Amino acid sequence: MASGATRPHPAEALVLARVAPLVKERAAAVRLMVFDVDGVLTDGSLYYGENGEMFKRFHALDGHGLRLLAEGGIGVALITGRAGAIVARRAAELGIADVMQGVRDKGKALTELAQRHGVSLDQTGYMGDDIIDLPAMQRAGFSASVPNAPIYVSQGAHWISSQPGGSGAARECCDLLLAAQGRLGALLSTPGLLGSGVIQ
Repeated sequence: MASGATRPHPAEALVLARVAPLVKERAAAVRLMVFDVDGVLTDGSLYYGENGEMFKRFHALDGHGLRLLAEGGIGVALITGRAGAIVARRAAELGIADVMQGVRDKGKALTELAQRHGVSLDQTGYMGDDIIDLPAMQRAGFSASVPNAPIYVSQGAHWISSQPGGSGAARECCDLLLAAQGRLGALLSTPGLLGSGVIQ
C-alpha cells in the first residue's frame, strides 16, 4: 500500500474481493445507475388476479440499495419495457424521479437519461436481463446482469450478480458501485442514515 493511502473499509474490501480490476475501474466511474425492472428488481414473475389486476414482488434489500446509491451521490433511474402504476408507486416509495416506462429502445432512453443528468455514457451504468436491454448495456460504461439471464445477454455484461433478479441482485450491484467509489464505508458509519422513515 502506498504511503499516505488509506485502507478500504472492511465492508468495501469484502465486496470488492472477487471483482476484477477493470470492473472496479468501470464501477468507480459511474455517476448514474439505471435499472431494468422485470427480471432485475423483480424475479420476472407476473401475477394476475381474477379481476385482471397485476402484482409484482420487489425485494427490500434492492430497495435499500437504491436508496443507498442516492445517499452516496449516485443518480438512480429506471427503464422498463412494460408500463403500469406498480412501478411508478415503487419508484415513488424509493424517491426515484426518473422512471421511463413502456420503452422499446432502451439504448436511446439511456442516452437521453445521461444527457438529462449531464453525464457521459462512460459515466452511466445499466443493469438488465433480456434482449431488449442489450442496446443499453452496450452503450453504458458499466453493464451488469443477473445469473438467470439468457447466456447471450449475461455474456455482454461487465459484471454478473451472484443473486438472481428480484432476490438481491440489484443490492449487490449497488454495494459494488459504492465500494468501488469508496463510499460504502462512509454510509455504514453515518448515524441515522436515511432518517427515521421506511427505507425499503
